[in-house]
Amino acid sequence: MGWAARVFRSGGAARAFVLLLAVALAFVLVVPAAPAAQAAVRDDADRPGVELSAEEAGKGGDVTVSGDGWPGKALLMLLICGQAEGEAEPVGGTNACANADGRAVTTDGDGTFRKKLPVAEPPVACPCVVRVATVTGEKAAAQAAFTVAGHPVKEIPEQPAGGKLAVLASTRLEGSSNILTWFGAPASRTLVLTVGNLGSAPVKDPVFKVGTAHGVFAPQWEEQQWRGTLAPGRKAQVELPVQLAPGAYGDYVVSLRYGGKVLAEQPWDVGRPWGVTLFWILLCLVVPAAVFRIGLAVVDRVRPRTARAGAQHAWRVRELAKSRLPRGRAGRTDEAAARATAAHGTTAALPWFTPDSAPGAPGAPHRLSAPQEDRPTAPGKGNT
Repeated sequence: MGWAARVFRSGGAARAFVLLLAVALAFVLVVPAAPAAQAAVRDDADRPGVELSAEEAGKGGDVTVSGDGWPGKALLMLLICGQAEGEAEPVGGTNACANADGRAVTTDGDGTFRKKLPVAEPPVACPCVVRVATVTGEKAAAQAAFTVAGHPVKEIPEQPAGGKLAVLASTRLEGSSNILTWFGAPASRTLVLTVGNLGSAPVKDPVFKVGTAHGVFAPQWEEQQWRGTLAPGRKAQVELPVQLAPGAYGDYVVSLRYGGKVLAEQPWDVGRPWGVTLFWILLCLVVPAAVFRIGLAVVDRVRPRTARAGAQHAWRVRELAKSRLPRGRAGRTDEAAARATAAHGTTAALPWFTPDSAPGAPGAPHRLSAPQEDRPTAPGKGNT
């Protein structure tokens, strides 16, 4: 310890020690910050970019759009949008873009692309941009200024200053399907999220836009107003109903937009309405059976009347024979009546009469009753 005391008692050594300590401290603080700065520069260099082959073109022409820094093998959508300037999103979102004339392109493995885009007039006035955004994968967007020759130009409306809403917690969809949804009724949910006012002025009765998108199609927006006042620095839970068209199914994305910016997106997997499929299967089975029954009834109606009359007469003959003859001869009578009917058509006579000796026929003998064959004969008396 004596040598340390002698060093500190010397003024030059103390100054050297302090200087050395300062250099070491600066090295510790500065060196770790260098990689972060390099990373920031690298992030700016890898930011998605868009380049155009021309800055102006008229309707009916085309412009070649190229870019780099995009995710590899990502699906991009190219649109010409109005009421947009710089890096800000178009006022009105995708409703301000010429969606019908957009083009889709897939990036290469290194994140580059090149695609021709037909020039079309957006539904709103310019200033216009060519906007490129990812459809699948990591969310990214970029745009470049473009002039549509002959299209009107208007100033971008100023956004109202004051309150600024932001989503503070993850969104979710609450609710479930019922038996009616299984048969094609509209599927409905409630979008629940927590928003906070990050601005300096209160927000009263904000109007949100809720959109539902299916696949690569643009969302269909619907305005919904939330009743209440949100003071600066306060938060509140917002619940907004969401409903799809009848019979809709598949993968949907529910989006929430406020003040021209998309605040949240929530996926929604809608099941297939199998009850509708079951209904069509039953309909395909029941209708042919009903048509077959109706056809049989029509054929029976248009059948010749003589055939029906003959069948009815033969049935009457068999029934009358059964009622007149003893029980043991009923079976033989049925066979005799059937043979007689087959031989003489529908005019067969009763089994125990000949055609000219039936009761009521001309020249037929009058009998009070039929003889009984089994009656015993008295002894010593013959037949009289």
